[in-house]
Amino acid sequence: MIGIDIIKTSRMERLLERFGEKGLRRFLSDDEILLSKSYKTAAGFWATKEAFSKALGTGIGAECSFFDIRIYKSDKGAPQLALSKKIVEKFDILKSCVSITHDGEYAISVVSLTCRNSTTTNKIKQF
Repeated sequence: MIGIDIIKTSRMERLLERFGEKGLRRFLSDDEILLSKSYKTAAGFWATKEAFSKALGTGIGAECSFFDIRIYKSDKGAPQLALSKKIVEKFDILKSCVSITHDGEYAISVVSLTCRNSTTTNKIKQF
């Protein structure tokens, strides 16, 4: 399953100007806030969490919150996902891959999930 999201970075810049770190706490853990060195990084993290929820087919809400998804960096600095036990078990997630990119005024993220016997897997509709 694949999810993608895009955000205009100025949207995150305005959130930080208005609310500061309190705004980040609406969707990031303490460790993620430490990784967010700029509003552009924070925008990429927002896009990643949205892309993940889209890959699940739920969006952010009751089934999957921002705090069920945590972003961390590999030893080489690549973004990685840590997931709550609830999400892993409910959707039977085996593997996740993430890519975040920034271009001009935009942050974009793509998330790919591999799930075993998931009810969210799309079946081919025939006609």
